[in-house]
Parts: sequence; C-alpha cells; structure tokens
Amino acid sequence: MPHQLQAEILDARYLFALHHRRQRRSSSGADSTPRKHPCSPASMVARMWIRLRQIAVTTGELARTSADIQSVLGVEPCFTDPGVGIFGLKNVLWPVGTQFLECVTPTQPDTAAARYQQRRGGDTGYMVITQVSDVAARRAHVDELGVRIAFEMNHPDEGHVGMQLHPADTGGAFFEMDQMTGPGGDAVGGAWTPAGSNWEPYVCTDKVSGIAAAELQSPDPGRLAERWSQIAQIDLGADADGHPTIQLDNATLRFVPEADGRGEGLGGIDVTTVDRDAVLAAARARDCYVNDSQVALAGLRVNLVD
Repeated sequence: MPHQLQAEILDARYLFALHHRRQRRSSSGADSTPRKHPCSPASMVARMWIRLRQIAVTTGELARTSADIQSVLGVEPCFTDPGVGIFGLKNVLWPVGTQFLECVTPTQPDTAAARYQQRRGGDTGYMVITQVSDVAARRAHVDELGVRIAFEMNHPDEGHVGMQLHPADTGGAFFEMDQMTGPGGDAVGGAWTPAGSNWEPYVCTDKVSGIAAAELQSPDPGRLAERWSQIAQIDLGADADGHPTIQLDNATLRFVPEADGRGEGLGGIDVTTVDRDAVLAAARARDCYVNDSQVALAGLRVNLVD
C-alpha cells in the first residue's frame, strides 16, 4: 500500500476514534458553471436533507488556539474527551449556536493530526461534518459513485450512525455524514453525540451565532466542487464572484482557487456575526485581525458575515 494512502487511512482511523467513542464512557477539468446531475434528480433527494453541523481543525498549540477562538468568537467550551490521550491527542469543542467548532492537537510525534499539519504547513482546517436525514440512502449513493468508506459508525445505543468518506475519493477535506437516530434526532439544533450530552448550557451567541459557510480551496475548484456536488446530491450554484457553491439546508459550501501556497484543503469558514466590533477588537488584541471582514483562527480564514 502506498505511504500516502496509509497516511490517509490513519487519518480516518483517528477521526473515527475521536468522534464516535464518547458516549460509551459516560475527476477531469470541470469548470465552475452551475449544472444539473443526472445521477441526482430533485425527485430522488426532495425528502432528504443535509446540514453543516461541525467543523474540525487541528493545531500545534491547543492552549493558544483555544484562547484565540474563545476570545475572538466569544464561545464557551462544552466538551473535551480525555480518552483521546491514548492516541496522543487532546481536543476541545465549542458550540457556535447549535453548530460546533472542534480543535484537536497532537501531544506525541507521528500522530495522524501531526502528519496532516505537516502536509498543510501548520494549523489547518481538517473536516467538514454534516448531519443527514438518511445515512443508509447516502451510503447507497456513494457506493454507486465508487467513493470508499474510511469508517462506518453504527451505534444504535447512542442514537448515532454515520460514515466518514475516504479523502482520496472526495478531495478537499474529510467529508463526514452523521445521522442522529434517537428521539428528536431530526430536529434542527437537536442532539449531537460528538459534542457529548450536555452542550446546550454552553451556547453563547453574544458575538457570533452560527457557521454560515465552509470554504474549500483547490488549484482546480471547479473539479473539486463537481465531486462534492455528486456526493452531496445537490446541484452546483455560484456565488456573486462566480465561485461554485453547494447550498446545504443551513449553510453553503464554497469552492475557491488555492492562493495561499498551502494546496487543496479546508481553508476558511463564514460565521454569522452578532457583534462585529467586539469580534474585531478581540481579534486585534489576540493578533488575529486580518481586515474588518476577516479574522484568522486555527489556520482558517474566518469571514464575518451578517
């Protein structure tokens, strides 16, 4: 097995262990023109939904990055998993409204997260995690596309099933689809197993209230967008600047040219901003200020949107 593929699989193993062990202890030159997909007509997906629920990043300095995130965005940590220590990791999650930002850091050399940071040149976006209405139907579809499953989660006692798609087959970043199968699991802002069972008291929306978009960058954003569009079974659109987009039920996936020398990956997010002045003041104090519409956190471009 090629070394790069082994590394991809180890990355997926890490993510499986990180996200789904918690409750037991308690293609070719496509451009960016919007188009329809014969494999996913509206009649097939009208009853299905997909929401952006969590963004994961990895950092070399968890304490500093956590302080940046908490100060700039005004969010409070809701969950940490001491069990990931056996994998040489630490992590923290913060609710952003009813979505989540997660940060992990390696505490030992040669972990999957450390290798990924090395490939991306430092702190970086890591994973786009979605909540879906029907994992079984999504699984059948990705099987038809030939997308491999890095890991499949099946935890009925926790009300949680899901799948992590192999990054070599998706491009861009890890793409995960999870379904909450317990009572009220379909509710917007409902239960979310990866954040534990008591995250609601930690929601603070004084500065920001949600994650409105994830921005994936690539030397060929049109090709990457086409692949994610096929997987998500959502037709491509375009934003005002002509960037290809995928409109999820509660957020947008935007595909932009890679311009920072870091290659293909999850380069940014948009956050819905409640108090822009407070965000910018904290960003200046933490040396995270970029401009009046953007701050830098955990290797991400964090765009402030109303």
